[in-house]
Amino acid sequence: QVQLVESGGGLVQAGGSLRLSCAVSGRAVSNYAMAWFRQAPGKEREFVTTISWNGGRTDYALSVKGRFTISRDNAKNAVYLQMNSLKPEDTAVYYCALGPLLGMTSRDYNYWGQGTQVTVSS
Repeated sequence: QVQLVESGGGLVQAGGSLRLSCAVSGRAVSNYAMAWFRQAPGKEREFVTTISWNGGRTDYALSVKGRFTISRDNAKNAVYLQMNSLKPEDTAVYYCALGPLLGMTSRDYNYWGQGTQVTVSS
C-alpha cells in the first residue's frame, strides 16, 4: 500500500513561514515526480508546485513563485515545501501527490495524501 502523510501545517501570521513535509511509505519515490496542490474553501483544487524524480526540474504556480520552494530527499522518501512570506490567500488544505511524470494537473498524479491545513491570518 502506498501512503503519503503530510505534516507541518498550522496557523501562521501573514509574512511568516511554514515548512510542510510529506513522507511516503510503500513505494520508493526515486522514480516518481512529486507535487503539492492546495484547495481553499469554496475553490477548486489548484496546482502549487512539482519536482522531477531527481530534483532536476521544478515548476511553480505564478501565485507562489519566489515565495515557495519545493525540495525532495529520496533517501528519506520525502518531499518538502518551504513557504515564506505567507499571505492570507495561501490559506488552504495542502496535498502531497506522487505520479509517474511531471505535470501540473491533478490527473497527472496517482497517489495523494490526506492533506494538511495551512491557515494564514492577517
